[in-house]
This record gives sequence, C-alpha cells and structure tokens, in this order.
Amino acid sequence: MGEVQTNDDRLKYWIGIVHFWSILLLIVFASGPALAQLSFDRVLVNGRVNPLGIHTNKPQFSWRLKSSQNNVFQTAYRIRVEDIMQDKPRLVWDSGWQNTDQSLYIAYTGKALHAGHYYRYWIEAKDNLGNHAQSEKGLFLVGLLQPEDWGVGQWIAKDTLPKAMVNPLPLSSSKFRVDQAFDLPVFRKTFKIKRKLLRSTAFISGLGHYELLLNGKKAENTFLQPGWSKYDKEALYVALDVTNLLHPGENSIGILLGNGFYYIPPVKGRYQKHKVAFGLPKVKMKLVNHYADGSEEVVVTDRSWKVHRSPITFSSMYGGEDYDGHVLASNWSDVEFDDQSWSSALEVDGPALVGQEAEPLRVMQEFSPIRSFKNRKNGNTVYDFGQNASGIVSIKLEGNRGDTVRIYPAELLTADSAANQKATGSPYYYQYVLEKDGTAEWQPRFTYYGFRFAEVVLRPQRGGSIRLKEIKALHIRNGAETVGSFHSSDSLFNQIHQLIKWAINSNMVSVFTDCPHREKLGWLEQLHLMGPSVQYNYDVERLFSKSLRDMRLSQTATGLVPEIAPEYVQFDWGGDMFRDSPEWGSSSIILAWYAYRWYGNSAFLRDNYHMMTRYIEYLGTKAKDYILTQGLGDWYDLGPERPGVSQLTTPGITATAIYFYDLKLMVEIATLLGKEADAAKFEALQAAVYKAFNQRFYRPQEHSYGSGSQTALAMPLYVGLVPKAEEQAVFERLVATVCQNDTALTAGDIGHRYLLQVLQTKKRNDLIFAMHHRDDRPGYGYQIRKGATALTESWAALPNVSNNHFMLGHLMEWFHTGLGGIRQESGSIAFKNFRIEPQMLDAVKDCAVSFRSPYGQIYFKRIGTTDNYQLEVPVNSSCTLVLPQGAYLVNGKPVDGHASAQNDHQIEMKFGSGKYTVIKMMGR
Repeated sequence: MGEVQTNDDRLKYWIGIVHFWSILLLIVFASGPALAQLSFDRVLVNGRVNPLGIHTNKPQFSWRLKSSQNNVFQTAYRIRVEDIMQDKPRLVWDSGWQNTDQSLYIAYTGKALHAGHYYRYWIEAKDNLGNHAQSEKGLFLVGLLQPEDWGVGQWIAKDTLPKAMVNPLPLSSSKFRVDQAFDLPVFRKTFKIKRKLLRSTAFISGLGHYELLLNGKKAENTFLQPGWSKYDKEALYVALDVTNLLHPGENSIGILLGNGFYYIPPVKGRYQKHKVAFGLPKVKMKLVNHYADGSEEVVVTDRSWKVHRSPITFSSMYGGEDYDGHVLASNWSDVEFDDQSWSSALEVDGPALVGQEAEPLRVMQEFSPIRSFKNRKNGNTVYDFGQNASGIVSIKLEGNRGDTVRIYPAELLTADSAANQKATGSPYYYQYVLEKDGTAEWQPRFTYYGFRFAEVVLRPQRGGSIRLKEIKALHIRNGAETVGSFHSSDSLFNQIHQLIKWAINSNMVSVFTDCPHREKLGWLEQLHLMGPSVQYNYDVERLFSKSLRDMRLSQTATGLVPEIAPEYVQFDWGGDMFRDSPEWGSSSIILAWYAYRWYGNSAFLRDNYHMMTRYIEYLGTKAKDYILTQGLGDWYDLGPERPGVSQLTTPGITATAIYFYDLKLMVEIATLLGKEADAAKFEALQAAVYKAFNQRFYRPQEHSYGSGSQTALAMPLYVGLVPKAEEQAVFERLVATVCQNDTALTAGDIGHRYLLQVLQTKKRNDLIFAMHHRDDRPGYGYQIRKGATALTESWAALPNVSNNHFMLGHLMEWFHTGLGGIRQESGSIAFKNFRIEPQMLDAVKDCAVSFRSPYGQIYFKRIGTTDNYQLEVPVNSSCTLVLPQGAYLVNGKPVDGHASAQNDHQIEMKFGSGKYTVIKMMGR
C-alpha cells in the first residue's frame, strides 16, 4: 500500500479511470427509497412479528435497525409495554434507557402478564451518531398457559378408539391391524353476537389436523394445522384473531378434522407406512369475544356441539384422501343449515396443550402442467408439472352428480408413462365424487405427497361424461421466511443450488422430514448436517426450537434420543440400528449449539441442557472403552453395493467422532451456562475418548484412520481428534484419497459435510470444485443430467429410492460460505461480526449472495471480470472483507482507512454498517 499512498500522480490517474463507474455503481447500489438516519427495520417478540398466543408470560424482544449513514451501532434502547385489555391502556413495563448495543432477546421484566391478554409495545433506540428512532406500536397476545386457562372447554369427538387399539409407538415389524373403520367427523356450533364486538380470538387444537370455518369461510390461509407433535405427551394449539369473520346476530362455527399422524387408518388398497394410533380425531376450542362495553363472552367446545360424518370419507398421511359430495351438503357450516338430525358431540380426554410458535404450513407456489400425455397401458392422461415438490393437486371439474375423478401423484414414470409410486409408497391417490351436476372445484385438506406427475382417472356415472377443466400442483411447505439468496455466473452451480433448495422446500413442514411421500419422518441427522444450509436460506429459528422440543419429548427413560422425532414408530429392523445411531441422536446437542450461535438465543442451550446431559450419560453406558460402534455409520456412502449402511468407513469412526464432538461442545455449553463442574467432567471424558479413538483407529505409518475413506479422514480432522503434529500429514492423506480416483466423491450422509468443511478450511476449494462440477458420475450434476429437479436420496439418482430427499445437500452451505464467502467470525454470535472471503474467483467469475442475519441484511456481489465488489453491512454489526492482494477504492476513495492487513496473497478490510462499492485499481 506504500506506493498507493506516495505516488499521487498514479493515484489520481487510476481514480480518474474508475471514477465514472464507481459513481454509477454507487447510484445503482444505493437506489431506492431514502432511509431515515435511524429507523426500525423489524421488531420481533419471541422471534415473531406481532405474535398471537406466545406460550410464556416472559416474552423476549429483538429488533433490527437501519440507517442511511455508515458505521452505525446502537448505544441505548428503551422498551415499553401496555396492557390494552383494561378500560384504559395500563403501562406494565418501562425498561428505562439501557446503555447497551444489545438488540436481541431482551427479556421482559415488568409486571405479571396474564393469559389471554393482548399487550401493546414499542421500542426506542439511540445510535453512536446521536440519532434517535421509535418503532411502530405492535401487539402480542399471551396464550393459554395452564389447563385452567381453557375454562370449561372440553375435547370433543365423534367416536373413541378402544384402548386395545391405542398404540402411540408401534414397532416397525408389528403385524397388528385394526379391522374396525371409523368415520372422520365434522362439528357445528351457532352463537349470537348482541353487542358491539371489539375483538374475537379463537384458540383451537384439532387432532391430527383441523380446518376452521366461521360463517362458512375458512379462518386461516394455512395447511395441516396444527403442527405434528408427540401426542401422548402434548399437542399444539393455534391462536387466531377472527374478528373480521364475525358479524352482529347469528354466527356459525364449522370444524373439519383429519387424521394426520394422530391416527393412521388401516384400509386395504391404500399405503400404510406404520400403524401409529394415539386416538381418533378430536378438537378443543375456546372463542373469546370482547365487547365495546367491556364485557366478555366465551364459546367453548362441549357436548352442546353437533357432530356428523364428514364428507371426507378417507384421509391418511400415507394413503391419500377421498371426498364424497353425497355425504353432506356443501353449505353444512353456514348459519342457516339445519343440523337437527346431527348427533351431540362426545366429551373425551386429550393431551396437554402448548402454543404453536413455529410458522404454519401454507401453499407457497402453484404449478400448471407443462405437458400432458397418455399412459400407454390404459389411456389415462398424465400431467407433468415440471417440478418434483411436496404438495397436493387442485382440480376444476365439469360433470354430473356421482361422477368420480381419481388422481395418482408420482415423482417418476414407468416404462409405459404411468405414475410410478413403487419407491414412494403405493397406492396413494386422491378421489373426489361430485355432489351435484355442473362444475366443481376441490383439493385435499389433510394429506400431501411428493410428486412431479399426476395420472388422472375419470369415471362418469349414468353413461354421461366428466371433464377435467383444470389441474394444478400446489406446493406446500412451512411458511418460514426466505432470508437468503445465491446466484453465480456458473449455470451448473445455480442448477445444483435449486436442486438442493427444492429438497429443502419439500421436506420443511412442521418437522424436517426425510422425504415427502413414503415416510415423512423427522430423521435427526439432517438437522445438524443440513442446518447451516437451511439457515442461509430460511428463518428457521422457531422450527429448530420445535425440533429440539420434539427430541426432548421423544427421549427415552434411559436417555436415548432416537433417530426420529417425533418418534411415531420404533424401528426394530436389525436390532436398534435404526433407533440408536449417535450421528442422529447428537442433533440434540449439535443443533442446539449451532442454533444458539446462529440466532443468539441462549434458550436453545438452557431449555435443552437436561436432555443433552442425559444423552451424554446414555452414550457413556453404550461405549466400550470409550468407543461407540452402534448405528448406521456413514449412511448411503457411495460404494460397490446398493447404498444403505456404511460400506467404506470402519465401524465406530463416525459414531465415536460424533461422541467426541458432543463432549467438545458440552464443555463450551456448560461453561457458558456457568456449570463449571459439568464442564470439567465433560472435558475429562473428552480426553479419554480422544486417547481411545487414536489408539483404536489411527495408523501412524500411513497417517490414516481406519479404512482411510474420505469420511474416515475428514471427520477426525474436523472435530479435532487428530494430534496437532499429525494434522497436516493426515490432511495430505485425505487429499491423496480424494485425488486417487479422479476426485470422485464417496462420502455419504454423515461424512460429506465434514469433507467439504475440511477442504474449505484448508483452502482446497479447488478440490470441492473438481468433485462437484461434473455430471458424468454420481453426484449433483449427474442427478440433474438424469432429469432430477429435486435432490435425490442416492448420489446416483436411483429410480428405486426416493427422488426428493433432504440429506445429501451439504454443497448448499459451500455456495454461501465458499463461493459467496459469508461466514461468521470465530467467537461471534448471531453474525454480530462476520467475514466475507469469497473463493474460486478465477473459476466462478461473478457471484451474488444475500443473507438476512438477526441484525439485518448482509449482501455481497462480486463481478470478477472487472474486480467490482458491492457490500452491505447491517447496523450494529461489522464485517471483515478479504480480497486478493492489491490496491482498492472504497466508495471512490483509497482503501487505507479500511485496511487492517495485507500480505502477498490477500488484503483484509474492516467495515462498519453501511453500503460500499469496492473496486480494484487496474494493474494493482
């Protein structure tokens, strides 16, 4: 940099060359509405905007700030909260001005908050430049925290399941079958509003899932409410503001129920993965009307409600859904409908209730067919929607009363161009019977599938005809907000990013599933291995919190965290192989730690600490001389046999490496929570595992571990099991192992992420590029070449396994952290301090990444052909930008004030908040 500072003439010359382009880029990059000097971007209560039904009376407040100025950080805040359920709003908390830059998870410390009460809040902030801002006023509703908060409301049902048939955790090998069939119910209730209504709030849980209708209109734009849970322990309820759906005079409530995972109906001719049966569908609801005169009126579920057989004649998470319009008139939920012939509801027992805080499922995208063709065997029409995704179909029909349409969704086709469900659960179909002559529209309510194709069977009655006027695929997934993006000049990498993202989309529901069709189960290894990839794209804080709660509720009395949560089936194939794999159960520790570091919410650690310590104790009982050998190992690695249990990696390496990593994290977690005795215990156990692992698996003459597979070498390097003096030699052995077969990948579900992380950390991004930038051998490009539109279960996109699977998408993380370069600094929490160090600038010229951290928008774009870089840093955080060595202009000025270090290869530049254009001077 000395020459740039002293040679004024050359500096002026280069400034002149780039002046025009830098000013233009600044104008473009900073275009848009002018920002206030300081303002609030978003305020969150328990991670949500204006949340209804938070399940605590001690909420936490977080916010993001924005500013038109650079190098801005908060210096003080003030929070005020009012109870607005009184005649006049009453202040219940004034934090006073707190001189701190803290803006995440500020705990409420005011007067006691009351269940079912609405509260208004607003926040003020000051910054280091003397600016002041106040947020808009927001609302939150405290949920029903105790059973007594539900008042006299009861669970109601149409039938009850005989105790002999209740089975909350069936064995996978179980031959038990239920011979008795049970109807799905619908419920009705009418009530009057005689005074001026200010607000109406509904609290509702329907098991397995519900659809709420008020005066014949659907109350929510959601799907499969509430989320899945371990129903023998608890169920989730939802709070809704339904004021706008009610009117003076008579009003009606209608509720449909679906089985969900609460009850899997056994029906011949329909797919049934397992036989879980917590009970038959039931509902509990409390509707609270607040009137202008200060009075309150409550409507609750009890035996006064009416119940009838549902027009949904079959519904199963595994078998599909049937609707018969003959069963019940379509206006059954309207006020004027005559329900005199209906039966009275039964009052029944039900689980404890907890407020749902994760986002609900929604229809997130629609697909129209891109083509249609005939099944060559039977002449049925098959529609191709162009994208393999989780979802349902919606149809428009024209026909006569009693006409039937049946639809078979599938992700693949047979040789005869028929829907192929062989590998995804068969038979699964949707069936609709018209209520009356004319046109009709319909879509399933309580099930979904993973599909790209739909085969339609039309069955007219009375010699007439039926016509399908329209069919669409409706993609459903969790409503978690999109927070990140990636795009580059490399078309294959862009395609791979989309391939992986569609697998994430299709398996992000109320749990993270393995696949959207044959299983729909929450296999846990995905959460810590794919967690960072997901987090760079979606705000999944509350969904990860729910995942950890599902683990707590599924943990056994011995401390085992099973491989799936919620645990709806106990797999007993091969003994405990599919129930007790440390690489899966360790999500209980690793995910909690990752989520804490990502979002900054220490509740991830506090709420799960007891589960973590119990799981560590359980693993200790299973270890023999500190070595764990149980489980699946590097599942679906690429070996000579059909993929499944690890083929290439010595048993015990992955399980013990994860055990060591668990202990390493537990030392940090216990220390952070002030549990020093625990930390010392974990540290001693960690040292014992370290010694035993190296004695058992290390081969010093070869600088290798066990079989020397990619996974066997990468995992010890990543978790810190390799002695310091041997690290470089072991890494070189790993590189040789990767290169010996022309950089073909072999690592599976467990090892692949660790392989990528080690290569990236050791600056061998060229090997990551070489391994994955191909389509002529099993891998991402190969799957695309074979026609996949979502990530498949096997590297080779085998047709006899799932072709929409979540578990192998680890390259997604590298797109954002390697090519895009965005990573959190060591020791930073919630991206308070982050680093942008883009890789492969010579191979991938242009790349743009964005990520909305808890502090705000991070944006980085590089145009490699002209060495132009655009950067955005949120208020209250800082960035270190690492670029190739050279002389740069920042917003048209020499880089001196930003540079902190420079060597022969790269320069580090420090940035506070703001927007920046960084341009490398030509020839420099």
